[in-house]
Amino acid sequence: MAERTRPPRSLSAGPGRALVFVYVVFTIAAGARSGVQIATRFDEAPLAYLLSALAAVIYLVATVALARDARRVAVVACAVELAGVLTVGGLSLVDSAAFPDATVWSGFGRGYGFIPLVLPIAGLLWLRRSASAIIDS
Repeated sequence: MAERTRPPRSLSAGPGRALVFVYVVFTIAAGARSGVQIATRFDEAPLAYLLSALAAVIYLVATVALARDARRVAVVACAVELAGVLTVGGLSLVDSAAFPDATVWSGFGRGYGFIPLVLPIAGLLWLRRSASAIIDS
């Protein structure tokens, strides 16, 4: 009997739908937060506010990529997001003077219940799981 493989699962189906929803929420939260901070107190902590704006852009790219099944873009967005969370999270703990105000990724996302740390990992796991072909006998 010949083996058949099914096409990869849609990224926005099943658990992917919840993942897209969380990314939408974080896009709005990080974007609104950084927008207000940049507009009203940019001189107080420009690095922190710009990093929050960058996080919002990365969340937006991940959201759109997941919703449109753009797997490669989603993988890159989630990987960059994870690298950002780990880098900024670590630096914010080691050199708190460099971050006079928190970013979305400060303390590995402590201010957001560590969801910024878990989200890219969940995204990468979902991308891997949804892309694996199921072999029928």
